[in-house]
Amino acid sequence: MSKPRRVVLLLSTIGFAALFGLATPAAAKSGDEAPLLPRATVAALAEEISGEAAKRDLDFLSRQHRMRGSRGFRAAAEFVAGELRADGLTGVEIVEIPADGKTFYGTQRSRRPWDAEFAELWELKKTGDAWATLHRLASWDTLPLSLAQDSESADVTAELVDVGAGSKPEDYSGRDVRGKIVLVSGQPEPVVPLAVGRFGAAGIVSYAQNQRTAWWGEDENLVRWGHAGSFNATPTFAFMVSLKTARGFQERLRAGETIRLHATVRAGQHDGHYDVVTATIPGADSARAPEEIVFSCHLDHPHPGANDNASGCATILEIARTFSKLIRDGKLPHPARTIRFVFPPEVEGTLSLLVLRPELAARIKAAIHLDMVGGGPETKAIFHVTRGPASLPSFVHDVAAAFGAFVNRQSAAFASGEPADVPLVALEGGKEALQADFADLTLGSDHEIYGEGSFGIPAIYLNDWPDRYIHTNFDTPANIDPTKLRRAGFIAAASGWFLANAGTRDAGVLTSLIEAASLRRAAETLARRVELAGDEANVLTRFDLWSEREVFASLARFGAVEPASRQEAERFLAARAQIFGPAPLAANVPKGDGALIFRRDPAIKGPMSVFGYDYLAAHLPAGRAEALRLADGDRYEALNLVDGRRNAQEIRDGLSAIYGPVPLADVVEFLRALAEAGVVRLR
Repeated sequence: MSKPRRVVLLLSTIGFAALFGLATPAAAKSGDEAPLLPRATVAALAEEISGEAAKRDLDFLSRQHRMRGSRGFRAAAEFVAGELRADGLTGVEIVEIPADGKTFYGTQRSRRPWDAEFAELWELKKTGDAWATLHRLASWDTLPLSLAQDSESADVTAELVDVGAGSKPEDYSGRDVRGKIVLVSGQPEPVVPLAVGRFGAAGIVSYAQNQRTAWWGEDENLVRWGHAGSFNATPTFAFMVSLKTARGFQERLRAGETIRLHATVRAGQHDGHYDVVTATIPGADSARAPEEIVFSCHLDHPHPGANDNASGCATILEIARTFSKLIRDGKLPHPARTIRFVFPPEVEGTLSLLVLRPELAARIKAAIHLDMVGGGPETKAIFHVTRGPASLPSFVHDVAAAFGAFVNRQSAAFASGEPADVPLVALEGGKEALQADFADLTLGSDHEIYGEGSFGIPAIYLNDWPDRYIHTNFDTPANIDPTKLRRAGFIAAASGWFLANAGTRDAGVLTSLIEAASLRRAAETLARRVELAGDEANVLTRFDLWSEREVFASLARFGAVEPASRQEAERFLAARAQIFGPAPLAANVPKGDGALIFRRDPAIKGPMSVFGYDYLAAHLPAGRAEALRLADGDRYEALNLVDGRRNAQEIRDGLSAIYGPVPLADVVEFLRALAEAGVVRLR
């Protein structure tokens, strides 16, 4: 029943677009113009940016085991800083941020750096009355990924016991693991408190599989990145092995065989610091130079970590080189705003930098974050141009989508044998169409820090997902496509260059860009309304209308407004509202808990969960945070929506518009938990 109605609604919206004279996306034709930038600028960027050069930098980075605060990370940071200096950037520095496991940066408890000197896991065989080495199962020197991060030193000889997942007490029922090494299917971190802390195991061997995708568990030779836990109370070690190795162990154990292992580890946490590389291309406009556009990646991850995230780091390093060279050659002017490049440890480095340097956070107008942007066909990756939080509407995301759509058209035309002015193909790369997907917010990288309510910085997020080799020994440079790096680099560079120069003269073209994108979003809202019952359709409509008004208002952040464009925006918004018909749009009068209003403590910055440390779990009675019914995505947006003005009912309605209907009681429960932890206060 609903499908025909949705088609009618979409057709009506397309007709409305035609009424406004706004073009819908079309296939590329010869002479297809890139949006927003002059043809000469587009040509200069497209010709200079090199996927091959980015991949050469990626090759070096992927050879480092880049754990936060480690020697491998420092080697990568010094390489990046050296390249930035050689490319002529200014203010190149490696910011050293103390990390001692006690100091807090907003909601993040700093994690002590971790290094390893040596680690091997051997199977032993009995020869007479003695045990001798049979074969080596894992080696730090051969495969650093085989030692779980945050493992501590040990020299243990013990039997192997299979305990299944190892994350629940019942997994140990009837099994004596004291002094033994446990074989588990789960990540070591949640296993440590039970296996080692409670039942006395000597160590862990894990065959944890990768994130669930269509290829989950398909390749039994993959070795996954493991975590022993930065804050576990019981120091221990954990080795990571392949599913093939684990199945061999299990078959032998079921047959009654005794398997004896010898583990040697010289590793551990130590006081130190996060290293954050940063450099700038200074702005030339005296009024706008203090404002900044940030290119962001995360430099940490285990060896090889090619797509995640040597690809993002190498690509923004190539963007820095491209901008600097084109300016030096006179093909581009100096940007109006300052452009900054930041290479931190993931999430925690970004949060600590913005907390320590609030004046920097205040200067940033937008961020462009690249995390996994080079996956070739073997990775099965889909490239996404991702919007920021729905709680922070901004035209910035429409800019990125416009450039992404342009590269889609050009690359599709080229792949089909048709004329294409800007195909962006690397000589050493593929020739396939990009087929970028334009996605709503997904969490899990530094972009969520910029867009979080503490900072409110709109962030473009370019990323691959799925990737069947993420966090495994197969995430290698061999699976990286230089063409993909070049295209991701162009989308990011073009978006960043436009934003670095955007101002009053761009008000008209940006207004038109927003209008076209806004009508496409109206079609999505209409389609969603069909599936909603009762007042939920009106809840969605109210949020949609608020959001689109905020997108136009975000132009003022860049000074991209003038009287004519402001009038056009008002005319458009009034006409757009008519699409949804005469349904009542007034908000319901809140009752009871729905009328509660909370205000955030500005001193507690950041999301509630950051890499092994959950702020709510640490500041509430045991089990309380885990029992909260609100999902993770809802929690992130709910905290963003806390502004001292919205009541709980309005926050609930916002979440329902973003993710689908959610009970008011679940939202109030979460807000009261935030208040109990001191993150927010009841106004």
